[in-house]
Amino acid sequence: MVERKAMIDRDHGLPVTRQAQLLNISRGSVYYLPRPVADADLALMRRIDELHLEHPFMGARMLRRHLLREGIEVGRRHVRTLMQRMGIEALCPQPGTSKRNPGHKIYPYLLRKLDITRANQVWALDTTYCPMARGFVYLTAVVDVASRKVLAHKVAITLEACHAVEVLEQAFARYGTPEIVNTDQGSQFTAEDFTEAVLKRGCKLSMDGRGAWRDNVFVERLWRSVKYECVYLKAYDGVSAARADIGRYIDWSVGKATILPQLAHSTRPRSCTSELNPPTVVRPELPTASVVRRKRRPPPWTTPHRPNPPGIHL
Repeated sequence: MVERKAMIDRDHGLPVTRQAQLLNISRGSVYYLPRPVADADLALMRRIDELHLEHPFMGARMLRRHLLREGIEVGRRHVRTLMQRMGIEALCPQPGTSKRNPGHKIYPYLLRKLDITRANQVWALDTTYCPMARGFVYLTAVVDVASRKVLAHKVAITLEACHAVEVLEQAFARYGTPEIVNTDQGSQFTAEDFTEAVLKRGCKLSMDGRGAWRDNVFVERLWRSVKYECVYLKAYDGVSAARADIGRYIDWSVGKATILPQLAHSTRPRSCTSELNPPTVVRPELPTASVVRRKRRPPPWTTPHRPNPPGIHL
């Protein structure tokens, strides 16, 4: 468009209207002079940029609601226009990693209404997409549902069953065998190589419902932490850099600290363990580990009525 507009010669004998028709551009665009960005929009763009850095998952709708809460009257479409002008966009779901193979057997979901009270009762596996500066990698992890510990993980460049089998065998070698192994319906988990690796150990195989991310919510919550607190803050220039940095984060967050008490003060406290560090609530031996759950306050309508103290009448 810019190159064609530059071809317009106002001093030529051919009318400007005819030149625009020959160049297939509108006559109005020939006379249009761009206006500078208004001061109000500049201030708004600065605030949008600040919010985007703090909350990169916010899209135009959520940003608009946040700005309205701050007293800034703006429409969703205008926020979207400014975001496009700034070249920013919300972090959104990436290519799916749970596409099933029509020829593979799907196992039933076994965790519904199951009381998970001890370690090595249920393990959960999943694979997620991790972007890099150029290209992407896949992260597969094994999580013990009761203790929330990451038993094993692997960063690979392909989505194949061999990587899921390898990470599962690492967990078997370190912590024994669980009663149930739960996965989604991704082709890497429904492949015969993976199902055979689970069943030959005497474990039961459980699979989430189709599109039911809540069935594997503990691993999905791990992915949220890994991506927003590690992956999205970096621009890995290679697979080795991604593998090393993700490994450090998992060890700090939910990894080796559960078996190395000396790392207790270098790890994050977790809400599922009453804000304590993992070593203070999870025993060094995973098969006998237990989880301390927070006691929730009962709703006010279930609290028994207490009589008023003597001398006080309401």
